[in-house]
Formats: sequence, structure tokens, C-alpha cells
Amino acid sequence: MGTGGRGGLRPGNENPEGVTAGKRSTERVTATPAATAASAPCQYRCIECNQEAKELYRDYSHGVLKITICKSCQKPVDKYIEYDPVIILINAILCKAQAYRHILFNTKINLHGKLCMFCLLCEAYLRWWQLQDSNQNPDPDDFIRYAKEWDFYRLFAIASLEQAAFFIGIFTFLWVERPNTEKKKPDFVLLLKALLLSSYGKLLLIPAVIWEHDYTPLCLRLIKVFVLTSNFQAIRVTLNVNRKLSSVAILSGFLLESIMVYFFQRMEWDVGSDCAIYTAEDF
Repeated sequence: MGTGGRGGLRPGNENPEGVTAGKRSTERVTATPAATAASAPCQYRCIECNQEAKELYRDYSHGVLKITICKSCQKPVDKYIEYDPVIILINAILCKAQAYRHILFNTKINLHGKLCMFCLLCEAYLRWWQLQDSNQNPDPDDFIRYAKEWDFYRLFAIASLEQAAFFIGIFTFLWVERPNTEKKKPDFVLLLKALLLSSYGKLLLIPAVIWEHDYTPLCLRLIKVFVLTSNFQAIRVTLNVNRKLSSVAILSGFLLESIMVYFFQRMEWDVGSDCAIYTAEDF
């Protein structure tokens, strides 16, 4: 999630206003005309005040860049364009709103689909590992191996359905609640992308399984809390809502996910879920 810096920037239009001083007005600007910038739609956001901006920086001749200053808060629109991606990743792990705005609004990151698939594979592997650990069978018969492989596919499908239930719970609550708080409808496409990207914490499930120890169940619970916290921050930043609304949205999704988990447990289709039953007996 921490991809950023200049390499992750989207090409912006040029705007002579709000740029830090440092060059004379007689300098030649290697950019699109000012008239084009004035008519261009605002496609960026200030990471400090969330106000729209037409550009992040201005490119002068000889590679001289000047960061754009926000007209609303008088701070740089996006200071992270000069930061190393590692610093951006650390700030994202700390759930800083500025880092989330930089990643979601001011960069081009199309990893949400692949990241979602990989996180689901990690979750399915964790459940499959729990199943194999509880049902150890030394029989090397090919049929047994085939059945174990299909167990993994089944658990992957169950993990996908549970995550879908979590997202549906969030979207349903926001669809019902947002008309009462704001006239503008929420951008569910951007919100879905933000939720998928903010679920990157599930990648920690694999190291938690590989380096198994007595505190593994606790680590799995902490990973779940971290993912929910990241989802909470993603909703808050994407929709620009207060903490209370974001918290209730997360609780709505978690409730629907818990119902789905309970259903699968009653049907004896599932072995484990990061939603409710990481217990010491599973290890």
C-alpha cells in the first residue's frame, strides 16, 4: 500500500497559482498552457485539509520542480511526492490520514485486485493449515491428496464470501445513512478500492503461521484488529466523514460477516475464520 513518491504520481495539469517562489516570472515553464490548467477538473486532494487541487507540483525547465501550495490551508498539497516509498508505507501502517489521502487520491495504484486475491489466498491457506494440523493423516494415497486440495479451494471460496459479506454490510449502512448527512452520494467504487488496499494487513497471516509459537492466536487477533483499523481509516478518508460514522460502518460489516461465519459453522463447512474463532485449541 505504500507505493508513492514521484514515480507513483499521476501526470497533472500545470497551474501558476499556489506554487512556492524561487524562480523569476521570466522563466520558461515546460508545461501545458495556463488556460488548459484553468479549465481542467480538479483531480487531486490536499492531504492536510482534503480540498481539491488541480496539480501537485509545477515542472520548470531543467527539471526544477516546485510543490503546489493549497489555497485553503496554505500548506503543501502533497508533501509525500518528495518522500521515499518506505516512509509512505510506514505512515500508512501508522494509519495517518495524510498518507491514505496521498495513496488514494494522488497516485495511480491498480494493485487492489491482485492484493485482494493474495490476501484471500493467505486467509484460505491459514484455514487449510488449521484443518491439516487438526486432521493429520499419514496416508499418502492420491485420493487423500486430491481431497486436501479441494479443501483449500473450498476454504478460499468461504473466505471470499465472508469478505464480500463484510463489504456488503459497510455499503448497505452507508447507502442508508449518507442521504441523511450529505447530499452527495458516496463513491462506492473508490471506497471499494480503498477497502481492498487497506486490507493489506492480512498478508501478515502467513508469517504468523510460518513462525508459529505460543502467542500465534494473539498475533492473529491483533492482525484482525489492525485490518479493521485500516478499513476504518480508509472509510473516513475516502468519504470525509467523522469517526462515529466510520466506526458504525465497520461494525455493520463485521456483524454481517459474523452472521456469515456462524452460518458456515452451523453447516460445518468452515474450520476457522479471522472473524471470530482463532483460539488456542486450533493450534
